[in-house]
Amino acid sequence: MRAYERLLNYVVIHTTSDEKSDTVPSTKRQFDLANLLVKEMKELGIEDASVDENCYVLGHVPATKGCENAPKIGFIAHLDTAPDSSGENVHPILHENYDGKDVDLGNGRVLTTELFPHLKDLKGRTLITTDGTTLLGADDKSGIAEIMTMVEELEKQNIPHGKICIAFTPDEEIGHGASLLDLEKLDADFGYTVDGGPENEIEYENFNAAKAVFKVRGVSVHPGDAKNRMINAALVACEISLMLPSAETPAHTEDREGFYHLTDINGDVENAKIEYIIRDHDASLFNAKLETLRKIEKILNEKYGEGTVALSVTEQYRNMIEKIRPHIHIVETAKKCIADQGLAVKDVPIRGGTDGAQLSFRGLPCPNLGTGGYAFHGPFEHITAEGMDAVVNIISSILE
Repeated sequence: MRAYERLLNYVVIHTTSDEKSDTVPSTKRQFDLANLLVKEMKELGIEDASVDENCYVLGHVPATKGCENAPKIGFIAHLDTAPDSSGENVHPILHENYDGKDVDLGNGRVLTTELFPHLKDLKGRTLITTDGTTLLGADDKSGIAEIMTMVEELEKQNIPHGKICIAFTPDEEIGHGASLLDLEKLDADFGYTVDGGPENEIEYENFNAAKAVFKVRGVSVHPGDAKNRMINAALVACEISLMLPSAETPAHTEDREGFYHLTDINGDVENAKIEYIIRDHDASLFNAKLETLRKIEKILNEKYGEGTVALSVTEQYRNMIEKIRPHIHIVETAKKCIADQGLAVKDVPIRGGTDGAQLSFRGLPCPNLGTGGYAFHGPFEHITAEGMDAVVNIISSILE
């Protein structure tokens, strides 16, 4: 079975995670795919395939004879789809021998070459899209399909390999995919998440990330008698926003440039809250951004009185290059395997996070490989059968 055929089976299973949930997994429906995968893994000869109470699927393919001392390599993908767009009642559409032109998805949505210039390079392939009503779910069911197909191909072709350690995780899209993965049970020396974009992509740098929340306590008095008495919390929240550099927002940055991203602001005269996510690839610049926030807190408390503004900062993840660099051979191996497929290696920093970052800091060096997909998290999501085939070949050759 080709990887795209597996993908078509997986995307119709509703697995959207829920960022408001406090359970693990955040949605029970993720077990529907997990249980199916355990069954399929056993059919492929993965005898120890299992799913635990938190919806983590694990399984191992033993090393072939003579390869017992080879590195134990992990391959990891996630079960859930993003809450950004509906993942229920997904209807994938195949466009065989795609002509490289705009695609009318229906429901008023058109996949255009103007918005997605790379579409012209996909001419002649089998393009897989949504019907415009949901996301596709290639993020990351394509990664799952590619790992499963790789296992099948290795056995068919009798390719020698070391121990293969497989994990499918819940809740990656809400930042929890790596948190409860049992690394001792996974038993890998290093790993690769298969959860990126185009098939020639490898990612081993990501943002340093934090969430920042300013809470403002105002003083409410009658506006007719407010002079030198009123402190309008909502206006102070606006003042915080104006104290940050206007050019350092997501809309004005790219590549390794960091930003302050205002995610929520609300309040009234008495109380207000303003929330940000802070991102930067460079650790020193990231720390400088956090220091800027602390300085704003200090300045405003000096201006309006101690206790007017309270800042809380929660670090979310760090740049995995710090942990990958001592094991850079795993990146170089992947790059060679991508190039061996006749592809130009696309070495890109992630403008976001990845399970690989958390896993790297937990002791499992884990760069991220592409899946062959594009425009994840929404109704314009698309992928090609040929791109998925290339990923299967890449991860198979990494094992070789």
